[in-house]
Amino acid sequence: MTAVHRMTTARSTSRGAALILVLWLIVLLTALIGGFALAARVESLQGRVLVRGLVASNAARAGLEYSLTRVALPDARLQWKPDGTAHRWRFGDAQVEVKIVDENGKLDLNQAPHPLIAALIQRHGVEASEAGRIAGAIVDWRDPDPLTQPAGGAEDGDYEAAGRPYGAKDADFESVAELLQVLGMTPALFAKLEPDLTVYSGRAQPDPAYASAELLDAMGLNGADLVAQRGRPAGALPVDGALPGASMVGAGSGTYSIDSRARLPDGRQSLLRAVVRTGGGGLPGMAYVPLRWEEGASPR
Repeated sequence: MTAVHRMTTARSTSRGAALILVLWLIVLLTALIGGFALAARVESLQGRVLVRGLVASNAARAGLEYSLTRVALPDARLQWKPDGTAHRWRFGDAQVEVKIVDENGKLDLNQAPHPLIAALIQRHGVEASEAGRIAGAIVDWRDPDPLTQPAGGAEDGDYEAAGRPYGAKDADFESVAELLQVLGMTPALFAKLEPDLTVYSGRAQPDPAYASAELLDAMGLNGADLVAQRGRPAGALPVDGALPGASMVGAGSGTYSIDSRARLPDGRQSLLRAVVRTGGGGLPGMAYVPLRWEEGASPR
């Protein structure tokens, strides 16, 4: 009986160990399957996010290209004026909002005179003497001489005294963002000025037909009224507040800054901000040449 008891006990122990081993294998397999399922779900979600982001990005780009076709239409009733008006358009299931501005309607940092630059800065809440100094620093940045502007400005010695490791550039601005390097300019003020600035027009005075209300005010015009009365028919009486000879019908430069924002039904958005020159620059198959290109997306 003792031997039989021992054999029975051994079998029970073996069965118990086998059962425990099977249970551990089941646990491991469950964990592996769960891990694979989780990884597959994460990859699926990542794929959906990437795909929806690509859809939103392409919709924003479609808005940019569509706006270039609308601004070039000969029928004034269908044409989009490049004066910053927001235009809404539907592309597939995306809602697209596009703003297009002719670069001629902006203040050129390389050509605008000191008084106009100072006036625009004042329009954004800067005291007159400080606005004059910042405008002087802008002119000193671009002009080749080492002389400070009469109203104040900044040449090499001023940058050195301020602890800047560089001096006045003494050459043209290559981009609007370069303005942030000018002594006296702050990120907050730059953010207010940037929509009205360009380096592409080559004009000393912005074209009133495309300028913003703030820039028109800085030019000595009645900005709000002029913006409200754009698109008046040819031969209409002059608008109150317009300077003699100021035309509200612009010829257009073919160089535009465009903001195109696409929003999908799930809330995902994509924003494309670009400056483009139409005509392709002589390159085959190119409808436009990008001069600046920034894009980004947000999930909501």
